[in-house]
Parts: sequence; structure tokens; C-alpha cells
Amino acid sequence: MTEYTDHHGPEGLRTRGTVVVVPGRGETRATYGRFAGRLAADAYRVRVVDAPVFDGTEDTGGALGRFGAALAEAVDGTAADGGVAAPVVLVGADAGAAALAALLGRDEAGPRADAVVLAGLPGSASPAVGSWDEELDVRTACPAHRGTLSGDSRVRRGSLDEAVPDALLAAAYEAELPVPALFLVGDADRLADRDALTRTAESQSRARLSVVRGAHHDVLNDANHRSVAAETVAFLETLRNELVPVVSVESSTW
Repeated sequence: MTEYTDHHGPEGLRTRGTVVVVPGRGETRATYGRFAGRLAADAYRVRVVDAPVFDGTEDTGGALGRFGAALAEAVDGTAADGGVAAPVVLVGADAGAAALAALLGRDEAGPRADAVVLAGLPGSASPAVGSWDEELDVRTACPAHRGTLSGDSRVRRGSLDEAVPDALLAAAYEAELPVPALFLVGDADRLADRDALTRTAESQSRARLSVVRGAHHDVLNDANHRSVAAETVAFLETLRNELVPVVSVESSTW
């Protein structure tokens, strides 16, 4: 049975959709408690699953199949009647983002998804990270998030030095995503390949690349986490309006 952590919306409100969050290297479900809580406050049912495992003991296709089966199970039962609260949006960070992109780009049917958010998709030539303090500096400038990572005994320190399999990254960057996609990256992310990310986003039929000023690799949990959560919710809301933003700026003196 798939393990996940549930975050419920305010009591009495209709659930506006299902969001399944996939952590990245070394992260746990607790890593995304703050992000999940913000989305749940807007009446989304949020489930955070365990990070996918790509340890070289099986081929990438087999690992993706196992990952897809776990995701399909996690999507079930999010509505009050036991069904699925639509739309279903999959959110991945770091290697979790790579796994989602690669999975959705495969020809065979995967888990139900109406949209995807890919945050902090790593590049293929990531620099060495070093000590835990150096890893924290690569991950985030947010004091609260640094404390969350340091205080969680299940977080695997040094995990950013573990290479994401080349086959997985190639599949992620070459994927033709069948659903609308929001790419999120920090402009201070040392692990990102901005050129490759831009090419991938521009190759999709329905995608948006949002760059977060000053953000590091853990873009969902960095100092501007409120703005990133708001950007994510705004993207979720466009799914009800044929991807057209509900709010547009017609005049500004800024």
C-alpha cells in the first residue's frame, strides 16, 4: 500500500482538486508540510508521497513503472464520496520532478493527471555540494526550511551529491508532456540547467516557465515560498478557465 501524508482543506468547503506532491533527493514527506498546508488552505486535497527511488538496482523503465503504480494509488479516494476530486495535479521537486516528467512522457498509460508542476528540475552536470551546511546553502536561504531539513532525522544528508540517472534526466527533458505544465526554477539554483530547461518548456504545447527571483534549488520551500505557492495556486485555477489567467493586469504605474 502506498504511504502518503494527507492535508485537508477547511471544513465545509468543496474540494477544488487533488494535488499529489513528489519529493526530491533526500527529502521526506515532512519537507513539504508548509507547501501542502498553503495549498490545502485554498481547499485543495493535498497528498505528499515518499520520494521515488532510482538506486541502480533496476532499469529506469522498471523503476518508473513502480513509481507510476504508487502514484495511481495515491490519487484514489480524495473526494468525499471516495472518488477522485478533479482536477488532479502532480507536483514534483528535484528528482521527483524528473520522475514525473519522464513518467508522463511515456507512451503507456500512467496515473491520472490533468496538469503537472515541475519544480527545481536538475541539470545533468550538477556541481559537487560538499558539507551539510554547503548543501543547505544550495537548497535554500529560508531559515525556517533550513531548520526543518536539519531537524528531520529522516532527511538524507549529502543526497544532492547522488547523481540523478542520466536515462531519467534524458527522458524528462525529452518528454512530450500530454498535460499543461508549470516549470518553476530559482534564478540562484546552482543545480539547474536554465538553457535546457527553457528549451524543454518551449517544446511543450502547453507550458509556462516561471523563474523565482533569488530562489535556490528547493524553490517550493525557499524564502519566497509564499509567492511560489501563490503562483502554483494561480496555475491550478487556470485549469478551470482553459489555461487563461483569471486575473490580468490592464494598467499599472509601477
